[in-house]
Amino acid sequence: MTSPLPAAVLWDMDGTLVDTEPYWMAAETPLVERFGGTWSHEQALQLVGLGLEDSARIFQAAGVRMGVGDIIDTLTDDVMRSLAVTGVPFRPGARELLADLRAQGIPTALVTMSIRRMADSVVDLIEFDAFDVVIAGDDAPRPKPFPDAYLQACEALGVDPRDTVAIEDSPNGLRAAVASGAVSLGVPLMLPLEGAGAHELWPTLEGRTTNDLRALHATHGRRAEEGR
Repeated sequence: MTSPLPAAVLWDMDGTLVDTEPYWMAAETPLVERFGGTWSHEQALQLVGLGLEDSARIFQAAGVRMGVGDIIDTLTDDVMRSLAVTGVPFRPGARELLADLRAQGIPTALVTMSIRRMADSVVDLIEFDAFDVVIAGDDAPRPKPFPDAYLQACEALGVDPRDTVAIEDSPNGLRAAVASGAVSLGVPLMLPLEGAGAHELWPTLEGRTTNDLRALHATHGRRAEEGR
């Protein structure tokens, strides 16, 4: 008997699982201003879903006279301090869906462009055993929109990417998920996701369950494609 699909659910972190984008933006402005520059909300939006090394180079171009690694560490430290004070700011429905997946025995992976210590700090703040695998930005050879991190997660879980569902909030993240072969679900936060290749767009995860993800995969997964 074939196990019900999806074989695993792969979660982006910032903006998808947790609403940390405001924390990143709050850390960015004083960093640029420290070196006499200015930083707008529109500039901040351009970094949503971008790899941290690429983001750091944009800050250098904006006048931040620090190395790429130092910029990443400074921003990460600021966001981690905010999380330590506020706890995990789950997006609506994300915690409940994640807990339901765990209760149903569906493997889960966190696939994020945040560095390992940031990803681990978020996972450690979740009050249940949330993920089987964590792939962070410093684990992947190439950042999103390349599929490397998603492919690494699937390899670690021992599943075919086509048998999985990936959940993302950014165009770059969705492009990575689609390129990996996963059934890709977009849940927008700060950026519109039309045209990024998602199999479906949901306005929120609130009220969604494992059965909704099973139905999503049944509609768009490889068995559905092979049956056409």
